[in-house]
Amino acid sequence: MLGWAITFLIIALVAAILGFGGLAGAATNIAYVLFVVFLILAVIAFVRRKV
Repeated sequence: MLGWAITFLIIALVAAILGFGGLAGAATNIAYVLFVVFLILAVIAFVRRKV
């Protein structure tokens, strides 16, 4: 999950450098959502392992 978030972040950076604002914005939003999902799943896994 984190790998996909980093991939979309790189796509967003390249698109922004090349001037594709719409694509960069969409890729940034996807990367943000994937990162949040990764954090939630990581916290759940950490809590379950501690119990």
